Amino acid sequence: MSVFRPAALALALATALSAGAYMPSAVAANAPAVDIPYESFTLPNGLRVVVHTDRKAPIVAVNIWYHVGSKDEPAGRTGFAHLFEHLMFNGSENNPGEFFTPFEQAGTTDQNGTTNSDRTNYFENVPTTALDMALWMESDRMGHLLGAIDQKTLDEQRGVVQNEKRQGENRPYGQLQYIEAATLYPEGHPYHHTVIGSMNDLDAASLDDVKTWFKTWYGPNNAVLVLAGDIDVATAKEKVAKYFGDIPASPTMAQPKVSIPELTADGRTEIEDKVPQVMVDRTWNVAQAGTRDADLLGLFASVLGGSANSRLQKRLVYQEQLVDSISAYYNPGQIVGMFGIEARIKQGVDPAKVEAIADEELRKLLMEGPTAEELARVKTDERAGFVRGIERIGGFGGKADVLASCVIYTGKAGCFRDTEKTIADATPDVVRAAAAKWLDKHSHTFVVKPGERTPLVEAPAVKPAPFVLPEPDGKYKTTASNVDRKAGVPEVKSFPELKLPALQRATLANGSQVVLAERHDIPVVNLTYQFAGGGYASDPAAKPGLASFAAALLSEGAGDLDSLAFKARAEELGARLGAGASLDGASAGVSALKENLEPTLQLFADFLQRPRFDQAAIDRVKAQRIAGIRQIKASPTGLAMRVLPTLLYGEGHPYGAPSGGSGTEASVAALGRADLLAWRDQWLRPQGATLIVVGDTTLDEIVPVLNKQLGAWTGEGTAATPPVIAPVKRPTTPRVFLIDQPASPSAVLAPAEVIPPTSDALSTQFEMSNGVLGGQFSSRLNMNLREDKHWSYGIYSYAADAVGQRVWMAPTQVQIDKTAESVQELVREIGDYASGKRPATQEEVAKVVNNDLRGQPGAYETAAAVASTIAGIVRYHRPDNWVTVRNAEVAQFTPQQAANAAKWLNADALTWVIVGDLSKTEAPIRALNLGEVTVLDADGKPVVKK
Repeated sequence: MSVFRPAALALALATALSAGAYMPSAVAANAPAVDIPYESFTLPNGLRVVVHTDRKAPIVAVNIWYHVGSKDEPAGRTGFAHLFEHLMFNGSENNPGEFFTPFEQAGTTDQNGTTNSDRTNYFENVPTTALDMALWMESDRMGHLLGAIDQKTLDEQRGVVQNEKRQGENRPYGQLQYIEAATLYPEGHPYHHTVIGSMNDLDAASLDDVKTWFKTWYGPNNAVLVLAGDIDVATAKEKVAKYFGDIPASPTMAQPKVSIPELTADGRTEIEDKVPQVMVDRTWNVAQAGTRDADLLGLFASVLGGSANSRLQKRLVYQEQLVDSISAYYNPGQIVGMFGIEARIKQGVDPAKVEAIADEELRKLLMEGPTAEELARVKTDERAGFVRGIERIGGFGGKADVLASCVIYTGKAGCFRDTEKTIADATPDVVRAAAAKWLDKHSHTFVVKPGERTPLVEAPAVKPAPFVLPEPDGKYKTTASNVDRKAGVPEVKSFPELKLPALQRATLANGSQVVLAERHDIPVVNLTYQFAGGGYASDPAAKPGLASFAAALLSEGAGDLDSLAFKARAEELGARLGAGASLDGASAGVSALKENLEPTLQLFADFLQRPRFDQAAIDRVKAQRIAGIRQIKASPTGLAMRVLPTLLYGEGHPYGAPSGGSGTEASVAALGRADLLAWRDQWLRPQGATLIVVGDTTLDEIVPVLNKQLGAWTGEGTAATPPVIAPVKRPTTPRVFLIDQPASPSAVLAPAEVIPPTSDALSTQFEMSNGVLGGQFSSRLNMNLREDKHWSYGIYSYAADAVGQRVWMAPTQVQIDKTAESVQELVREIGDYASGKRPATQEEVAKVVNNDLRGQPGAYETAAAVASTIAGIVRYHRPDNWVTVRNAEVAQFTPQQAANAAKWLNADALTWVIVGDLSKTEAPIRALNLGEVTVLDADGKPVVKK
């Protein structure tokens, strides 16, 4: 599931500056125009089609939105729209089986489906040569689905959805969405229930109910198809008519009217949950999506609480430091929008004090409106975000998404241009007036406090009102098609070759190497300084969390700019700056709009050379990171991942600290400014470092600018040497570690073990072999626990990269009453594969090879993907043509190689971390006699039974 994101708003904000809003003149003169050109047409059966041409890569984004969501569900059948999203991935009459299978063979990327209150969508990026296959598949499930839905399929996907619901409720604050929906929207309102629906309603769904639902909503006249990328409108007209033209229309169903419930008094609801700190969420019912007021409320939210320099964050996070986080948001919906202020309050702080200050800042902004400077900064930052977003043709938030959402929510694919004008014309007074119209009304405050979680009581399913399926509108007609559906899915016979930009190299005056990959599709330049060490494996044994903490402090002020001033300058430039520490090294990065490249690099140079490490910033970030550690420990998945490294590598090993390098509450609390300066002097140095540049520039252009800003940088103090990563022995028998989480509806399973390093000669073969076991949707583990048993929402296995021995794991969540059975299945699947009892077949090997090689044109669509590959080349000392070298190895991959690589795994040497309600899981797990069982606390320490 996902919620509707205001794509049109993002685009409008993005283009506002070039349309005449306030902006520094030097930037305005150079800012390129932003648009998504498109053409559209409608088939006689009512299918609306929008086409955007983008020839940067040989891929096409196929994005189809059905105008049906949870708002359309009758009483007693909540969750149907989302359930149907899942059912439509289970094959069709002419292609039984998994919908993903032909797409995996074709190298599809960015494939998914989502449901929200208003619509259901399906999307995938396919190689241009696979467009016929994709359109055949999408049209077959639109026009030929009912015969493929039987009781077994319904039961299977009902179970998957119910596990998705359990997993959501098992997260900290996970119950709040249900309470908010029931409270803000009265019974009978289309938004009164959540998208996931009720367990009882899902259980009550019959096969006839499901088929009637499909006949009602999933016709071509209730859909919009967007094709974006390597395609033109003439090709689209021919292919779409061929595959979709003969599908009859469904009934024309009325959309619910706009209904914005007016709260008659301020309300308050308080609940307890297994959370580490109080969360307060104050909400208003406001204008719906696609309106002028919606756009203006989005601007108001950004000024109020959208960034470090927003009113709420500046006062409550930076000045008075009463909260660890606070934000204001506007979430648009077709029927009603939601405006909210959400805060996570520091332990020991009175929530009433925070609420009073937040209300004071809100009232002040409603009375005075934003300043011209605040409004200009928000517009600049949003424009920069949009420019980066439209680098992608498909997927979440890509250009196809923008166009489809505009059609569904406004009926006009170009609605972003209307929004553009609204934002461009917005003045402080206009923004203030729109906000006052909606927010000077009653609101409801929801409070989640630390305590015991009480399972939500779901109402029993009721019998839906009688429904007679209307006849389709006579104006819709079908057209003849010569597609022989019985011949099956069209074969994809050729595939485009991957064309990566050549890597160009230079050396800066400070000794750093520069590696450039030119990409001129959007006016953005991305730079990553990758240092020779400084990852969290280098943290002193007594100071876990140092590298990660120090890297985070780099963006908290530099040179003459304190934290807020530094972040304000970045927003003014539309820049994104940040630093972090991975396991084996530190890096710092910046993404610059091309027109602001030089001033952005000047800011980046200060960021690297003159970090302030102000004590006030240290204290504030320290408190936030400690709160973040507590949040991780409150999350069952986060907790399992956190304790695994110590169990696998042992205390004192460089890789044995809590995952992510976050440290512990005590270690972070003890860090001081001297520690940060020592880390900077030892690791933040240009010598031995590489500056990775990907984007709209050339070597001749970028090197002089880099030398001007960074050429004289030499670093401070004395460089340190990266730690030696000593090998560890794997256990010879399985070990099981249990962590209690009372009242949890599901259990987290995390089987893991150490395997050879990324640089091992067989690493590529292992990655491909893992694809058979658990690396893809149709891999063995997921097909077992999700599709066959439907005990889990999903499971994937993977190995994280590392200089030393790395971790392989296969984490998942399963329904609590199937914990032991799921462990048994994983032991069997992993054991049968690793031992050779059930080795990879030729078909399985071909599937993972094809998916890998054929998906690369789509996989390398973004600058970030290219930069990530270059970072691996640098970190693991690979040749510049590594992708070509690796592809040759992948192309020759065999079942025998898969079997040999699978021997890296040993089901009899696994370390298991299982987080769940021990009153329900401990006895069944112990009865498996899998290995030694130890109960741990949230810090990974053995629990001593009294």
